[in-house]
Amino acid sequence: MTSPVLPSHGRVRPLGLGQVSLTGGFWGERQAVNATATLAHCESWMERLGWLANFDRVADGTTGPDRPGWSFSDSEVYKLLEALSWESARSGAPEAEAAIKRLTARIARAQDPDGYLNTCFGHPGRPPRYSDLEMGHELYNTGHLLQAAVARLRTAGEDDLVRIARRAADHVCRAFGPGGIDGVCGHPEIEVGLAEFGRALGEPRYVEQARLFIERRGHGRLKDIPLGRAYFQDDIPVREAEVWRGHAVRALYLAAAAVDVAVETGDGELLAAVRRQWERSVARRTYITGGMGSRHQDEGFGEDWELPPDRAYCETCAGVASIMVSWRLYLATGEVRYADLIERTLYNVVAVSPSADGRAFFYANPLHQRAAGRPADPDEVSPRAEAGERAAWFDVSCCPTNVARTLAGLHGYLASSDDDGLQLLQYAAGRIRAELPGGPPVTVDVETAYPHDGTVRVRVAEGPERPWTLSLRVPAWASGATITEGGRTRPAEPGFARVRRAFAAGEEIVLELPVTPRFTWPDPRIDAVRGCVAVERGPEVLCVESHDLPEPGLLDALVIDPGSAPRAVEGGALVRGRARALPDDPWSYRDRPVDGDGDWFDVPLRPYHEWARRGPSTMRIFLPLATGLRPSHPPIQEGA
Repeated sequence: MTSPVLPSHGRVRPLGLGQVSLTGGFWGERQAVNATATLAHCESWMERLGWLANFDRVADGTTGPDRPGWSFSDSEVYKLLEALSWESARSGAPEAEAAIKRLTARIARAQDPDGYLNTCFGHPGRPPRYSDLEMGHELYNTGHLLQAAVARLRTAGEDDLVRIARRAADHVCRAFGPGGIDGVCGHPEIEVGLAEFGRALGEPRYVEQARLFIERRGHGRLKDIPLGRAYFQDDIPVREAEVWRGHAVRALYLAAAAVDVAVETGDGELLAAVRRQWERSVARRTYITGGMGSRHQDEGFGEDWELPPDRAYCETCAGVASIMVSWRLYLATGEVRYADLIERTLYNVVAVSPSADGRAFFYANPLHQRAAGRPADPDEVSPRAEAGERAAWFDVSCCPTNVARTLAGLHGYLASSDDDGLQLLQYAAGRIRAELPGGPPVTVDVETAYPHDGTVRVRVAEGPERPWTLSLRVPAWASGATITEGGRTRPAEPGFARVRRAFAAGEEIVLELPVTPRFTWPDPRIDAVRGCVAVERGPEVLCVESHDLPEPGLLDALVIDPGSAPRAVEGGALVRGRARALPDDPWSYRDRPVDGDGDWFDVPLRPYHEWARRGPSTMRIFLPLATGLRPSHPPIQEGA
């Protein structure tokens, strides 16, 4: 099966690229742009900056101190290879297949006879192997190589890329296994790569090495740094941690690997630990967008309720990693809450990053932009992750390739099956096919304009004559949803709406999700947005952008009437707002509050994933409330 994640067992089974096909719509269009623009864009920048030539220099014996790129630049090549592998299988595009062969050939020449593969360490003019486990990223790079090989193995069988990865994995097991180096990598990733590669090959040694790395973590094996060992998750053993902390991407990659190892080894304690960490981190350390990471200093998690919108880091890679964790937890448990968070993160982190043409990206995803960024030069490398404009490439360019591999393999996160039937988790127009035990497959066609419209039509094309269960996810926000089947309409509560019977070919089931704009109120313990409200429409978080206000500087003065419910308009919503008079005093503090007394006007809101597409702007998601006005309904605390 061609899926990024294939546990040997679990509550449900994933469906892959051969079973799910998209036919347009929100995600189909983005997948097409990824295929036709983003993949070539990424390869072009890596060639231009010499990241690909690093492999040639190792092969030719011309390495030296002038190597271009950070120590982890090899990983971007591997993530691109993973994206190309999914894309080649999805579309059969000859360009993708040619790129795989082209890149694989250059990588193969750089591999040492013992399987070691790295362009930054272990060669003339470069530091020795494994001399900087804290920041060197050697094992991190290898982990991404293994994930690329998993994609290739599951879509094309064993080839040169898979053989390269097998030799590299064998080297890691020799170098870091029992009796070898008693260490871990400063950036978790080798663990998830080894676990999935071991599953793909049926090689338990690789899963065992992943387990060994996880058990070593949290015992102070890495050197302490000013940010503390929590930055590496080397402060507390994985089993004992109560919440995710430190560098967000590191924490989430480690959590994904822990789920993999727990499932493969039957370790219920380890699985329970990750579930516990997910619960608290989602409840107290996650933004309304699904974004994770509130501190710029370490690209990391803050303390509970430390969620400032203007200083939100919410790295795109952390959004990808969050999906990786939640998907694995869903497969292990079948609990719909994990799919709810995946939806939130897909629409409000992953979809935010790429530009409409697929050739520029956000690295960080703040919820409030105070100053408009400068127009990005498409021929410049951006040195800053926090710019208010999407950049063509970054000095640290982990996010473009992470977006590319996620969109190329998106099929693997949309649906699942079990012995009793089919579960639809993310709604996109297309065809879905699942094999059920002891009978013909189930095939359904999905018609929807989601998220712009809440109607999801599922038409059964084929299925067994015996009863089976079609389960449709009803998101946590979708109070008032209905399902129509067999001529009857009934309420569909959040969770799974299930229909069980023998279906006739051509029979249609219709799910209606209410995508009317709604106010969403933050927990009062989130100090940074106390006295504010956000607006959501279906799975999309909305924002106000300076482009849509009558005056460029009005955003700072804007207050919202909470007694007037948001109204739906094409492409977003309207709320009632006005400007408060902002004092021009020599001191920022006063003996009385400042409130608005101007005329009320309609404030347009647009999906957050569209912000800055019309050029530099200021923007905010959480909107301050005008004082002395009552909300239109009591605050509702919504789930993920």
